[in-house]
Amino acid sequence: MSARFWMNRTTDALGVLRTWLLAGIWIAPLAYVLWASFREPSVALSLDITRGWTFDNLVTVWNAAPFGRYYINTAILVLGLAATQIVIGTLAAYAFARFEFPGRELLFLFVLIQLMIFPEILLLENFRIVSALGLYNTIPGIGIVSAASAFAIFLIRQAFRSVPKELVEAAEVEGASRLGILWRVYIPVTRSSIAAFALISISSHWNSFLWPLIITRSPEARPVTVGIARYLAPDTGLSITALSAGTVIVVGPLLIFFLIFQKRFMQSFVRSEIV
Repeated sequence: MSARFWMNRTTDALGVLRTWLLAGIWIAPLAYVLWASFREPSVALSLDITRGWTFDNLVTVWNAAPFGRYYINTAILVLGLAATQIVIGTLAAYAFARFEFPGRELLFLFVLIQLMIFPEILLLENFRIVSALGLYNTIPGIGIVSAASAFAIFLIRQAFRSVPKELVEAAEVEGASRLGILWRVYIPVTRSSIAAFALISISSHWNSFLWPLIITRSPEARPVTVGIARYLAPDTGLSITALSAGTVIVVGPLLIFFLIFQKRFMQSFVRSEIV
């Protein structure tokens, strides 16, 4: 019994050690970026904490481009797109989970197939359609190609299918309409899954780069990822501290947001069975 006890303790300790090791490897690049962004170029690679600290890198990079405009563009894009995806995804998921109609399973199969298609394959066609709609170099032009999310439909449909039928039947007895049942029964019960998708959508589109780079040409429509990339182009000869400061400007808001609401994030993911 004692040998088995110590064997289990050793296994647990090794598991914890492995977890910390993997976490350290994962966070090391981010830790260095944060370190270098507040250091003078001459001591960026030094581990001496007694000298070389400065905010000049962030100030210089921030003043070199209209990052205030970029942040506003990004906030409008990610929040508007997340709201649009949730509305469309919720309505589509409700139809797939609640109603019987001809071709339902085939249509849902087409939705699943979209999850297997890389967005890069559709770049040329998306560019042609968006340009024809007159949305080139606009924030709606960036977001319209992602307005309907196959992942949102799939995730919310799975959550809707777990809603107890008794709740739906009770709402029907009370005379609730179809949209009333959706609003009063399905959405409250599955709000964790919807919130989890919203977090995924915001983080994903905050970091999107290739499509916004192709479809925009001026600061009035560029998100922060494209703005910082154009400023930190390789031919500018910027130092590692400026590159690190630019990275902090891009990821800083998401990192702060996660640190503040990390408990709610994890609760949403666990309740929605994403993790």
